[in-house]
Amino acid sequence: MAGIDVNRTTSGVQLPAEISNEIWSNMQEASAVQQLATQIALPGPGVTIPIVTGDPAADWVAETDEKPVSRPTFGSKDITPYTLAVIVPFSNQFRRDAAALYNECVRRLPGVLAKKFDSTVFASTGAPGSNFGQLGGASAVALGPHATDVKKNTYAGLVQAYTEIANGGGTLDGWALSSQAKGLLLGQVDTTGRPLLLESIQAGSSVPTILGEPVYYTQGVQAAGTPNTIGFAGDWDSAFWGSVEGVSISISDQASITDGTITVGEDEVPNIINLWQRNMFAVRAEIEIGFQYRDIARFRKLTDATRA
Repeated sequence: MAGIDVNRTTSGVQLPAEISNEIWSNMQEASAVQQLATQIALPGPGVTIPIVTGDPAADWVAETDEKPVSRPTFGSKDITPYTLAVIVPFSNQFRRDAAALYNECVRRLPGVLAKKFDSTVFASTGAPGSNFGQLGGASAVALGPHATDVKKNTYAGLVQAYTEIANGGGTLDGWALSSQAKGLLLGQVDTTGRPLLLESIQAGSSVPTILGEPVYYTQGVQAAGTPNTIGFAGDWDSAFWGSVEGVSISISDQASITDGTITVGEDEVPNIINLWQRNMFAVRAEIEIGFQYRDIARFRKLTDATRA
């Protein structure tokens, strides 16, 4: 097999040197998790985050009485980087125009990596390893308004999420919502038919804040089910993500890539594409990235279930 170490400096590959930084920047913009959670420095072996799980307790004492002795309690969470990658094959026509190649890379790769990262964080299964935190196990809060009881509306659901997170020891400081959630919010009206999110209606279709906290949108949060998951709310100061080196970009026009399987006779065999033979090249993007949270009680899963 031909070598696969062709990179940005290889003669004939017209790829601007700044593309890797640009893709990393755009991935952060596309990922709701990366915008909401706290970024930390993450070395290759990972890190252990110490957590204060309980504070010492003070008490009143009478004059000359002994003062109480109390101690804090501690815990920890491990966060390990895992590799997230994608290979995109192109025809050689892209090689003719540096701008076309650059724009195509920027358009495709950041969104693919960001969506997969977000969808994995918001799921309850499919983690790349045991030290990758997932929020899918958070308690659910229904946002679908009741058909007849106006007190059981979407606004009450938002307040419920806020209150339950506070009761769990957190402070709700951000919302990650799908487009479906935005549609639900924009459709909510009071008893006179006026939109509850009047400011957003006047300014356009955006819902930039809810209960004073910022909103970020990602399709990675959407999960079909009964009911559907349409968003998450949480204390994002207690959630952490990190990357070892950012996004790494590699290009090859002589390697062979395996693209699924094909049926040959009665057998399933790897579908191997020789890039050189087909006048193609491939762009590989990968990142070593991790996510972890302090306490699942500080997060709530938002669904489109009807409020009971």
